[in-house]
Amino acid sequence: MLKVTVKLDVNEKLYLKNPEDTKLGRRIVEHSILLIDQIGLESFTFKKLAEQINSTEASVYRYFENKHLLFVYLANWYWEWMKFRIVFFTLNLSDPADKLKAALRVIVDTSQRSTSVEYVDTEVLHRIVITEGAKAYHSKSVDEENKEGFFLSYKALCGKIAEYILEVNSQYPYPRSLASMLLETANNNIYFAQHLPRLTDILHRDGYLEEISEMLFSFAIGCIFSGKIGPERG
Repeated sequence: MLKVTVKLDVNEKLYLKNPEDTKLGRRIVEHSILLIDQIGLESFTFKKLAEQINSTEASVYRYFENKHLLFVYLANWYWEWMKFRIVFFTLNLSDPADKLKAALRVIVDTSQRSTSVEYVDTEVLHRIVITEGAKAYHSKSVDEENKEGFFLSYKALCGKIAEYILEVNSQYPYPRSLASMLLETANNNIYFAQHLPRLTDILHRDGYLEEISEMLFSFAIGCIFSGKIGPERG
């Protein structure tokens, strides 16, 4: 697997000190992902994180004001990483349908990655986003945080998928709505297959992630060519 150094554009308002700039900061990111995956976001605290990295709560607070902003940082990192991977996997594709299909495969299955970031277990982070991701923006402070640009990375990810949708059919009137729906549907069906199987038709078995990506592509093509034509797009 290719190890790469990736500098992702995460909103600087989410942190007090950029964790990517120091060894301790990278350890905070690395072990917060592992700890949230292990015990869940509700049980996660800076005290437990500090114990995990043999440091102090005060040292963690020098990087992040609270655990919500740390979690939103992790979500933003994931969204930026996902957008990077979509570009990577579609770089040499010319057919619009192939590009959309590849992008949907990326958002479903991080185990197909050909690149890895040394201090972030992207597969575990993907699992956290599936389980906890909506908590980043389903909060009482969402409107204020939106004004601060906390969700621009998610919007950019949806925008990239919407680009591919419009390449397939430039007259489709709801590309951003469909893009965000596909992202949410991907996460929901992975979660349902693993934990609430009667809410999905996908069985949790070998190859189920590929089946979900095929399902998403089927949904997308069905919507894109549903016969609904929107206004002329320039």
